Amino acid sequence: MVSTAFVAQSSIYCFSDSPKLVSSKTSVKQSHGVFLNGHRSFTLGCSNRVSCLSDVRLKKRRFRSVCFFNAGDKSKGSFEEEETGSELSILKRWNVPWEWQTVSLTSLACGVSFVLTGLVEAAAIPYLGLQIEELSLDEKAEILFLDQGITTAVILGVLFSVAKSFDPLPEDFFRYDVREPFSLQKGWLLWAGIGLVGAVMAISLTGAAMSLFSGESPQRETDALVRLLPLIGSSTISTACLVGITGVLAPILEETVFRGFLMVSLTKWVPTPVAVIISAAVFALAHLTPGEFPQLFVLGAALGFSYAHTRNLLTPITIHAIWNSGVILLLTFLQLQGYDIKELLQMT
Repeated sequence: MVSTAFVAQSSIYCFSDSPKLVSSKTSVKQSHGVFLNGHRSFTLGCSNRVSCLSDVRLKKRRFRSVCFFNAGDKSKGSFEEEETGSELSILKRWNVPWEWQTVSLTSLACGVSFVLTGLVEAAAIPYLGLQIEELSLDEKAEILFLDQGITTAVILGVLFSVAKSFDPLPEDFFRYDVREPFSLQKGWLLWAGIGLVGAVMAISLTGAAMSLFSGESPQRETDALVRLLPLIGSSTISTACLVGITGVLAPILEETVFRGFLMVSLTKWVPTPVAVIISAAVFALAHLTPGEFPQLFVLGAALGFSYAHTRNLLTPITIHAIWNSGVILLLTFLQLQGYDIKELLQMT
């Protein structure tokens, strides 16, 4: 179907509404219709004035038809856009401006930046007169928050510096758009809710399947949380720092890197669903917790497909943030109620 906007923006326009008529009493004259873009011209002939005028009216109607529907080169592009628009959102690819060398080197730079930032911070702590073993839990939580903040700033700085060299980028690159959160088509908050429900169900089924086939509870999955147990529920400051780390900084960093850069870049060579799967696997491996790989992979896939649908990074960031902060807040609540969190984690 051709929209009115498409017709209005056609690249071919008529020079005049009707062919120019030049006639005499005895001779047959010709009239010419001229197109501004010079794609074609036509000639009208008539033998007398009456028949000529009648013929011109008929040709005029035909001429207007040609002007209306023949849209030239731009029409072709518009039709291609219409056809692309009918494609499922999760199947569309991004128009990636860089090659595999840039993807590889940028990914390596992000990884090196992560490691070097940690090493520099660890080396700087003694020079600041800080003794980790003597710090309170609140102070340790604050240092962890500062560490995550510095790491996020450094890695995103590397990533955006590389992307900046390819400006202007397409509008759907590194997009954080808060408009229309509940739009049925692209609403980032609506689809974050849908993606979160889907992720919870898929992860629950994955955990149940692993328990069924392994015959025992996969206690290895609790390793990451067990390391944070001393801080969970210890104080309001510690809880706030943990929520800031897991619910704000980590989602922004990880979704921008794994979905906004890696997944998008992969769509240049593989279909979008395949790019989602590959980026989900890399996302799970990057956490360095082999026991949690299946659940992290499923979560990464849910994050990837939700981003592919909305092309707005706020969608996976919101899912990731609610997931992480929800776990911390739930464990904090249980801790305050007197439950043994470590035992609960190992049982579930």
